[in-house]
Amino acid sequence: MLKCVKNFLKKLKGVKFISPTISKNSNINLLILRDTFSDESTIGELFLNGERFCDTLELPYRDNQRSISCIPVGEYKVRLRYPRESATRNYLHLLVQDVKDRSYILFHRGNTAKDTRGCILVGQGSQQDIVHNSTLAMDLLIKEIINLGGTNINLIIKNK
Repeated sequence: MLKCVKNFLKKLKGVKFISPTISKNSNINLLILRDTFSDESTIGELFLNGERFCDTLELPYRDNQRSISCIPVGEYKVRLRYPRESATRNYLHLLVQDVKDRSYILFHRGNTAKDTRGCILVGQGSQQDIVHNSTLAMDLLIKEIINLGGTNINLIIKNK
């Protein structure tokens, strides 16, 4: 695990990130404000410890049905998920825990609603049903979370 984190940080050496605003033993707070809703997707903004960080893309809400719906508005615990835990994601990503009637809700790379399968995509910039520069946004998010200690991650999702 430690080797994976070190390799990840080495890969991002020189990439700028926001300064930590909390101690490494404090909670890391993520907030998604969903603000644009279409038949194909839900677009929002992700805030990290109160600062706008990037855009998000999810599926529309369809009664929390697996693989075709975003998860309900609410509060969740999140943890880092390592590549060795996944058959499909060979990079550090996030796992949203204890979602009622759902499992394996991830924050991961992707650009369109077809890439989500019920998960949360992050990007730098968005337009209808699309987020841009997802790989960079995901890498920067993971780097920030590791910089802040990598544990005690809380997620709140709200509709604007």
